[in-house]
Amino acid sequence: MARQAEFAPRLRLGIVGLGRAFTLMLPTFLADRRVQLVGACDPREQARSQFEQDFDAPAFETIEALAADSNVDALYIASPHQFHAEHTRIAAAYRKHVLVEKPMALSLDECDQMIADCAEAGVKLIVGHCHSFDAPYLRTRELIGSGEFGAVKMIHALNYTDYLLRPRRPEELSTAEGGGAVFSQAAHQVDVVRLLAGSCATRVRAAVGNWDPARPTEGAYTATLWFENGAFASITYNGYGHFDSDEWMDWVGEMGQAKSPDAYGGARRLLQQVQSADEEARLKAEGTYGGKRYIAPATADTATAFQHFGPIIVSCEGGDLKPMADAVMIYRPHSRDRLMLERPTVPRSEVIDELYLAHFYGITPLHNGKWARDTLEICLAMLRSSEEQRDVRLGVNVEVNQSCENQS
Repeated sequence: MARQAEFAPRLRLGIVGLGRAFTLMLPTFLADRRVQLVGACDPREQARSQFEQDFDAPAFETIEALAADSNVDALYIASPHQFHAEHTRIAAAYRKHVLVEKPMALSLDECDQMIADCAEAGVKLIVGHCHSFDAPYLRTRELIGSGEFGAVKMIHALNYTDYLLRPRRPEELSTAEGGGAVFSQAAHQVDVVRLLAGSCATRVRAAVGNWDPARPTEGAYTATLWFENGAFASITYNGYGHFDSDEWMDWVGEMGQAKSPDAYGGARRLLQQVQSADEEARLKAEGTYGGKRYIAPATADTATAFQHFGPIIVSCEGGDLKPMADAVMIYRPHSRDRLMLERPTVPRSEVIDELYLAHFYGITPLHNGKWARDTLEICLAMLRSSEEQRDVRLGVNVEVNQSCENQS
């Protein structure tokens, strides 16, 4: 399907939550002609006013009012993690397709209810954006599927950022409320290694780092995952703002844009100016859509490459594959090649691909509810493994086994 077909029908999208997640997806919505933003809801009056001004579309205080609008085909649920399950229930009750941000929810019971709500309503459920949507990982998956390199044996993924030092609301620093690196960041790496392994995960062993009393949640983790097909993966994340692994990605940042090494320590310096939790929450709100420090995205895409989530190496029987921000490095027994990828014209267009095909063609998305539930199960197992200092086996049932087979 041509992504930007000139006369293709447009998907009318409503936005639930105009915070940071929406801010990051906005360049996609502005650049992808398949999408029309037709409404929004948010508790912040200034964000609602900004939306109405920018899109000549209504903005409501409640999700119920937005979901009831007959001009809306689907809802993008970008509200805080703890509201995902309830907001999905409301969207499904009004027969709206759902694109919900990661993590899908905070418990497996909530995931099961979200899947059931959407199935009963006959609407599609897609979970993202996770970085497993990114083209370099999808292209690497295709190379693995070609059979040229043999079976996947080992995957190594790591990412070092300043995640925990960025302005946060209080619940984002509470693991019990869905905060911390495991809920917010591990979903990306788990999704990517599952996509590349092409098999169900069966066991996990993890340790988490909670090293700053002023930021009382996980800022780091490392975990090993084992898969049914014999492959295993190690994933490591550190969000404490020292080493920046974008140095190993040719200084292309997570969002696909060139990054200056001179910006080192910027998040830490900004955070040191904050005197209270309320002030920090205000600082975050000011930098998101409608806030006084918000900077609107450029009308033309400024990305120089695809988005990514740090260095990843896939070791297969017959070679290694390393997805980069603009290419896939291929290491064969007697040659080293760089498979260049065409520069993206729309950032995160792969997310719209799945939503658009689901709505207009009824195609079941790759990142559906069952897929995202399995990712959350692994994230929860990581927390449990670290707490209990042991391996945790994953409760894979027949239905989930079938869903894994369908993704491979």
